[in-house]
Amino acid sequence: MKENPLILGIETSCDETSAAVLRGDALLSNVISSQIEIHRRFGGVVPEIASRNHLTAILPVIEEALRNAGVKKTDLDAVGVTYGAGLVGALLVGVSAAKALCYGLNIPLYAVNHIEAHIAANYLSCKELKPPFLAVVASGGHTGVARVDGLNDYKMLYSTTDDAIGEAFDKVARAVGLPYPGGPEIDKRARVGNADIVFIERKRKASGELSYSGLKTAVVNYLHNLEQRGERVNIDNVCASFQKTAVDMLVDGAMNVVKNSGIKTVVAAGGVSANSYLRDRLKAEGERFGCTVHFPPMSLCTDNAAMVAVRARDMIAEGLPSAALDLNAVSYLKLKGI
Repeated sequence: MKENPLILGIETSCDETSAAVLRGDALLSNVISSQIEIHRRFGGVVPEIASRNHLTAILPVIEEALRNAGVKKTDLDAVGVTYGAGLVGALLVGVSAAKALCYGLNIPLYAVNHIEAHIAANYLSCKELKPPFLAVVASGGHTGVARVDGLNDYKMLYSTTDDAIGEAFDKVARAVGLPYPGGPEIDKRARVGNADIVFIERKRKASGELSYSGLKTAVVNYLHNLEQRGERVNIDNVCASFQKTAVDMLVDGAMNVVKNSGIKTVVAAGGVSANSYLRDRLKAEGERFGCTVHFPPMSLCTDNAAMVAVRARDMIAEGLPSAALDLNAVSYLKLKGI
């Protein structure tokens, strides 16, 4: 493989169809076709509808990414594709397209872990970033703190045992009548609310685990109790209180990992890393603990193919094996560790 291979990244794990072209550190294109408006009427992502829309979008998105980058299919040296975790039907669309391209062009295929890709997105926005560092992962499907000791050495140190933080945001938003996706809506309403509602008594688990299912249930019970008493729900205060509790749980856990590890570089990763309170709290706590904290730009927080291409680049750089053309999609995939 040449020193700076031309890599096509493909991402279809949920409701974004994305393709990107990367050469070395240069991101030549990153095209994202979002299905948010399609799924909003249902209050969340419908897997079958997501898969069908990926099918219609995947080839035009790839063609647009190549066109924007000013390259042809035959110029590609490798393809990286998200094969897990995610909605298996949606993943299969991207995996199938990637396998077809690699077969037709006789180029290697790299199977990318979605969680690792979110973390690797930080290499695009922070050129000086080098391992070791800690990554606060906050997305719709994954939540926790990972340690990165090398380009291809990822380990989860602290994680959720049930709902991810993004999933909890969406479920609480639905409970108070806010549209999908819930994260941005809660963030917006929380800015004008008071975070003075105590939903749960917070206790960090000694085993180093997070749980958002109990918090989500506590919010729903709070809403039901108000309804039964005929009292009005102050949605802004509910959003502010839930957001503060959910984010504080994650940030406090992350800072405990910082204290125990001695690592002073922290990055944020995943769609919820766009949350304004998470950014403010993580930055403030990072300063208090003497850490440098990096945040990806908003365009690299949500699912995108640029992060997939970067992850594939790092796999190639250290000679990790390419995937066979019988690669399958995997709905559940995690980092090594807990």
